Amino acid sequence: MVIKQVELETVCGITSKLPENTQIEVAFAGKSNVGKSSLINALINRKSLARTSAQPGKTQTINFYHVNNEIYLVDLPGYGYAKVSVEAKQQWGQLIERYLHGSKQLKAVFLLIDIRHDPGTNDIMMYDWICHNGFYPIIIATKLDKIKRSQVSKQVKAVKEGLRVKPGTVVIPFSAETKQGRDEIWALIEDLAAADTPEAED
Repeated sequence: MVIKQVELETVCGITSKLPENTQIEVAFAGKSNVGKSSLINALINRKSLARTSAQPGKTQTINFYHVNNEIYLVDLPGYGYAKVSVEAKQQWGQLIERYLHGSKQLKAVFLLIDIRHDPGTNDIMMYDWICHNGFYPIIIATKLDKIKRSQVSKQVKAVKEGLRVKPGTVVIPFSAETKQGRDEIWALIEDLAAADTPEAED
């Protein structure tokens, strides 16, 4: 994917009406410190369009990034940050659920997991919850540059086993530093876009 144009087009909070986009959307979910903003910046070749923060839990809205006037990358609020109130967590959960159920253009959900660690309770709950909402997440194993190459296959296996993923689930190791995995993620997104064209439906 050659990135020609990117715009943060819509920001939706708890009370916002979700946009009725007419082009495909792919969403990104993950724990607050898993590197979601860094991933999105790497995908769109921007340093700081998606705000990275030293303070986890910063993304409290659903952010719609319009890429090349043809695809939306959708950044969902991070989960699992201890200092956020229970009420706020519930509101974010309701916001995400409203989006998963309400979007007519959402084609896939990518779930980010830190490759260095076995999936935690929040990761497992999020994976099961996304599946319950009708999507089988594509897993992005982030922070690939933080482990040795010899550890990768072992850690990918640990992620799959920890989440108890469905058979055939794709797991893409990714590094925001080296951009490894970026092309594989875009290839999947472009396949989804191609499958959604009128020509493909004929």
